[in-house]
Amino acid sequence: QVQLVESGGGLVQAGGSLRLSCAASGSIFNINAMGWYRQAPGNERELVAAIVSGGSTNYADSVKGRFTISRDNAKNTVYLQMNSLKPEDTAVYYCNVEGTNWNGRKYDYWGQGTQVTVSS
Repeated sequence: QVQLVESGGGLVQAGGSLRLSCAASGSIFNINAMGWYRQAPGNERELVAAIVSGGSTNYADSVKGRFTISRDNAKNTVYLQMNSLKPEDTAVYYCNVEGTNWNGRKYDYWGQGTQVTVSS
């Protein structure tokens, strides 16, 4: 079955950088979008960045200019480069892949989450 495996989280000082990776395995067809969400304790899960099949991207206002989402289609892998990290970026980051299966139904897969902690 489909699995999304995340890596790259950790503890960094404010102003530092991290690069998150999310590798999808299994049979995945017709991916429409890949993205990153995050959730901090007591907060709602929010979209951080997304990239659609055509290559366009969008970002939360809070991370524009600091984060960059990219993908490697051959490897079914999506990345999130995070620069100039701030303590408010601290959260669990989740990878998401969505699309349309051969049966015409929408699918939505999630990674296990990876902790990002930014200390001041």
